[in-house]
Amino acid sequence: MARGRFITLEGGEGAGKSTQTGLLVAALVAAGIAAERTREPGGSRGAEDIRGLLLEGDAERWDAVSEALLLYAARRDHVVRLIQPALAAGTWIVSDRFADSTLAYQGYGRGLPLADLHELHRFALGEFRPDLTVILDLPVAEGLGRIGRRSMLSDRFEQLDREFHQRLRDGFLAIARGDPARCVVIDARPDCDSVHRAIRAAVGARLGVAFAA
Repeated sequence: MARGRFITLEGGEGAGKSTQTGLLVAALVAAGIAAERTREPGGSRGAEDIRGLLLEGDAERWDAVSEALLLYAARRDHVVRLIQPALAAGTWIVSDRFADSTLAYQGYGRGLPLADLHELHRFALGEFRPDLTVILDLPVAEGLGRIGRRSMLSDRFEQLDREFHQRLRDGFLAIARGDPARCVVIDARPDCDSVHRAIRAAVGARLGVAFAA
């Protein structure tokens, strides 16, 4: 049985990752590929418990080091209990966020040394990486405007200032430049269907998927 592929969707707040994750999974299934969606932080029982700790409360509930350690505790559980078994069974996994979010949020955004975060990843997961990462890029003002219209509720990271979110966007673009074989940047400004078509085109070109018309 062929190993499944692991695709991650990344980007700042309001970029449409959750919506596009669901659309991509549906498109993969329509193309005859067994596929499931997941998310981070979360995705497994233990990781979902940690998700509440990370996202609830005031913006300064945890410092950056504590955030990174909690994220990798959740990620380790997620990978070992859900992602790796699914891939071994031939199922494709599409995740709304993964390790690049930790580099962007706690590294570029919060200021932790990137080398330390890479070492933390190696300690927790070895060389495990996505097969393809789609980064949905959106100007900060537009992204914050979208989440403002979406709901009056916000998580800890959505509460952070605009300068943080600009560092976050710059970080995701730097990650893409540093690993072009794995990452593709998609403009998230157009309508949902246009963004979905661009993602399908990228997945088709990078991973050889023949999507249904």
